Amino acid sequence: MNDRTIRNLAHLRRSASTARVLNLLNVYNEHGHDPDWIARPLFRTPALNRALIIKHRLRRDELDLFRLRRQVATKVVLPIDASDLKAGGHFVFVGERDYERMMHEAFGIDREHPDIAALALLDRLPSLDPFLLREQLRRAGIELAPCYFSISERDMERMIRFVEDEIRPLVTLSVGYGLAAVGSTRRLAGKILSNDPRDRMEALRQTLILGEDEYEEGIFCWKGFLYYKWVLGSLAADIASVAQAISTVRPLGRADQAAQEYLDRGRTVLRARIQKTCQEVSLTLRVYDDAYASLTVVGEPTAFRDFLREAPRMFNRLGEQLGAIQHIVSFWRFRFSPGAANVSPEELIDIFMDFETGLAERAEDPGEVILAA
Repeated sequence: MNDRTIRNLAHLRRSASTARVLNLLNVYNEHGHDPDWIARPLFRTPALNRALIIKHRLRRDELDLFRLRRQVATKVVLPIDASDLKAGGHFVFVGERDYERMMHEAFGIDREHPDIAALALLDRLPSLDPFLLREQLRRAGIELAPCYFSISERDMERMIRFVEDEIRPLVTLSVGYGLAAVGSTRRLAGKILSNDPRDRMEALRQTLILGEDEYEEGIFCWKGFLYYKWVLGSLAADIASVAQAISTVRPLGRADQAAQEYLDRGRTVLRARIQKTCQEVSLTLRVYDDAYASLTVVGEPTAFRDFLREAPRMFNRLGEQLGAIQHIVSFWRFRFSPGAANVSPEELIDIFMDFETGLAERAEDPGEVILAA
């Protein structure tokens, strides 16, 4: 690990998890003695349950670590000294070549171990957003202690209300207006947000003429689209505020000419990429909006059926994009919160490079990942 990596690991010690970083060390430090954490941990291997799980955009020299080409990998970072992250850490990518051998040598666990299965579930997600993380694990029958999820009850209630408003046209199409529709809307919202095998909305599956596995995967991604639509709306003001702050933030201390030139360029590039990424997210969400309107307004289910079939493919890219935006907002709130230490030119360059890499286009050179390295 290089000096920048070590500095940024140290920053993560006090920060909350983001859509790109699951800080299990922080969860352990705050809840390691809670009976609920002890009874329902994410991993059974103690070292893994104190790791940093990071969605990492691969650098060009890392692409050959995998048999199949991919742009983002799940990195497991194990601190050398949990009390001093400046000491750095060891890491492994989930699914890299010789992954199972490395896990066996490091932890004594084999491919059948539950921790291997849990890591595979995390690797399938495009981001580590707490709502999607919880839903993914619940699908596999894994119920974790609530301390793992940094989503508040207030946010969950807001999410439920958003889903109710979103699906009201579907309920109205089915049962009409009135008191019956009000109750049906709440029940259907509960079914959509539930992973109970009894809540499969069989009538909708039959209407859309989808197989059970195809339908289940499509509904999970539909949840993701609903959640991402809610997140984008909820973060709109914060995204604009952070983009403006990026333009005006100044480091403490004198920057040399090269550093100043990079920071000046970085401000312009980051603002443009944030705007472009938000536009692309909105366009992807519009695919869902159009398909849903075709079902609920026109009464034609074909477009929505096609959406559910295509949703898993779009879901990953959407998650990567919005996850990068969420990470920028969350990390900026942490690092530049009232009372936080001033940022040096070198650290501000690190932050800009990290954000820029997270927003990089697939066709671009992934460059050097800083925070996730």
